[in-house]
Amino acid sequence: MTLKHLTTALAAVGGAFILYVGLAYLLAPQANAPDFGVPTWPRDEGTAFLAVKGVRDIATGLVILALLLTGQRRALGWAMAAIVCVPAGDMAIVLASGGPAGAAYGIHGATAAAVALTAALLLREHRRSTKHHTAPATTPAPTH
Repeated sequence: MTLKHLTTALAAVGGAFILYVGLAYLLAPQANAPDFGVPTWPRDEGTAFLAVKGVRDIATGLVILALLLTGQRRALGWAMAAIVCVPAGDMAIVLASGGPAGAAYGIHGATAAAVALTAALLLREHRRSTKHHTAPATTPAPTH
């Protein structure tokens, strides 16, 4: 498997997965909320905050998939590097809220690591492709 195939698979799976998570929070927020890791969740009118998480996750997945589908691999690498802030921030929120460390590190920390790895591989892929594309050697024009 080439680096390009690996990074394509990682980005596609990551984008599709976060879209799924976002839809789950929009369609069944209270059912999915305990999986996030914080000890308490908004109830009644406060459940709109769960929809905010759903929309955030859907937008994140759409950015990943749009860049992947349009072949903007370098931009995808930089976008995923920035997106690392989302699961890293979620991990910090779970820990600061007294949630279980297993959820903080196992869900959000692992996601941050996977996104960071994918970003690094995408950016490395671009660096490798530019190294292999050197300017063609020029040959002197024939004289007649």
